[in-house]
Amino acid sequence: MSRLKLDLPSAFSFSVSLPLRISDINYNDHLGNDAVLRLVHEARMQMFNAHGWTELNVDGVGIIMADAAIVFKSEGFYGDVIRIQIAVQEITSAGCDLFYLLTNEKSGKELARVKTGIVFFDYKARKIVAVPGAFREAFVGRG
Repeated sequence: MSRLKLDLPSAFSFSVSLPLRISDINYNDHLGNDAVLRLVHEARMQMFNAHGWTELNVDGVGIIMADAAIVFKSEGFYGDVIRIQIAVQEITSAGCDLFYLLTNEKSGKELARVKTGIVFFDYKARKIVAVPGAFREAFVGRG
């Protein structure tokens, strides 16, 4: 069986450090697979907040997740501080891909690579809309 492979971009435009909480740890005493998506969600929220946006208001429209992929590289444990770097890539007419690199700040060990695809969404009209100009301006030509 072939394994999923995620090639990361060479540059990232945002970084945040988050401690692993007890709720992130599974019954095997390490970072749970379900917690990885919660961690990247928090990192994405912080990236949006740094630009003055929320997931419901990026220059007047919201986002919706279209897909997600995770490649696990090593274990994380309670109390570890995880650096999450984000790169915005493949901006299309209605969305983009976000790539995340999760590393242990202390050891430098890579924990996971994640990609989420998002599309911009008008929640009142219940339809996909064009990428807002402010978002495009913030990330075109950057990692």
